[in-house]
Amino acid sequence: MSLAPAVPSAHRRPRPGRTPGRAHIAPLDGLRGLAVAAVLLFHAGYLGGGFLGVDLFFVLSGFLITGLLLGEAQKRGRIQLGAFWARRARRLLPALAVMGTAALLLAWAAGPPSLLGFALDDAPWAAAQAVNWHYIAEQVGYFNASDTRLFSHLWSIAVEWQFYLVWPLVVAVVGRGRGGAQRVAVLAGAGALASLALMIQLNDVVDTTRAYEGTDTRAFALLLGALAATAPVRRLAARVPGPVADGACALLVCGLVASWVLTGGQNAPGLFQGGLFAHSLAAAVLIALLAAAPGGYAGRALGSAVPRRLGELSYSLYLWHWPIYLLLPQEVFGIGGWARAALAIGLSLVAAVLSKLLVEDPVRFRARWATGRRGLVALLAAVVVAVGVWTVIPRPQPGAGTVDVNQLMSP
Repeated sequence: MSLAPAVPSAHRRPRPGRTPGRAHIAPLDGLRGLAVAAVLLFHAGYLGGGFLGVDLFFVLSGFLITGLLLGEAQKRGRIQLGAFWARRARRLLPALAVMGTAALLLAWAAGPPSLLGFALDDAPWAAAQAVNWHYIAEQVGYFNASDTRLFSHLWSIAVEWQFYLVWPLVVAVVGRGRGGAQRVAVLAGAGALASLALMIQLNDVVDTTRAYEGTDTRAFALLLGALAATAPVRRLAARVPGPVADGACALLVCGLVASWVLTGGQNAPGLFQGGLFAHSLAAAVLIALLAAAPGGYAGRALGSAVPRRLGELSYSLYLWHWPIYLLLPQEVFGIGGWARAALAIGLSLVAAVLSKLLVEDPVRFRARWATGRRGLVALLAAVVVAVGVWTVIPRPQPGAGTVDVNQLMSP
């Protein structure tokens, strides 16, 4: 969800044997823009299936990361795992640390005690990129209890991070040498099916937390994206005639959007019995076709200014929108409903732009203060500030902010 596009140019059809990871495909930014818009509307209460946008993020991440890894293996004969993980850390962690620290301070200043208490409990798990397993252990349901947790949206970031730790190791081992891409494709496909089987086995109509937030049960989306980045699938997609690919892309985009509109939350029939898998598979096919033929009508529409710019802000938007949604009063200057949602989205956009300009881009593009000794000092200072804020904020007393029933019953 969070990766900068790094795949062949949007203005020419790549050769079937070419490995993705070289240039930029604008329509994939547009897909991220659609995905984050769906999530924003879902959390605002106006798009019942908008949570499926997270699956589109997963598929995109699997596609882009696997393309980069296979490209490096093909070019260098090996994958520099340390450099890969360092790039991921520079891209994702600074903005996450700033958001987390600011969210704790805002919750301390303006949030209810219960929200602050849970946020302080959850923050170490979020920092360790394991908050999804923390919520599973605590049975904090995404669909029925997320509004009590300031960092509940970070479960998906944790899933991606755990994927980034394991999958590059797999690709580094099996992706070397002749036939490496084919072996990666087989493993990605088999892993996706195993993940689907596990989700079906663990599905629970009462508590879907384990199936919904488990890294193993959600891995199929990332692995389907990885499969779409392998040479066998790219060769197949490249053989689809341009007009056919363009029409299929348009139909798939409409199908994804329709699923976001028609799906009614965790109780949607078949969601955990293959529905999520089908959505991710459709997203993977769409991405493969767009990568092969990005210059069609559908590709140009997705790559146009508004969805592309929104996609470029998608990571920061995803980080900031949920704390803003929770901490913004239900009525602001007497307005609520759609007006409040629009205000929350506007504030999220402002926060996302500032995060991108002041934090993400300087670190990602190696501004002077973010490299060498200055970068190390900045990193240590950020860690000290984050840990210090978490340490000094006083823990709310149990029951703070609740109503005393005895007082209500007294005459």
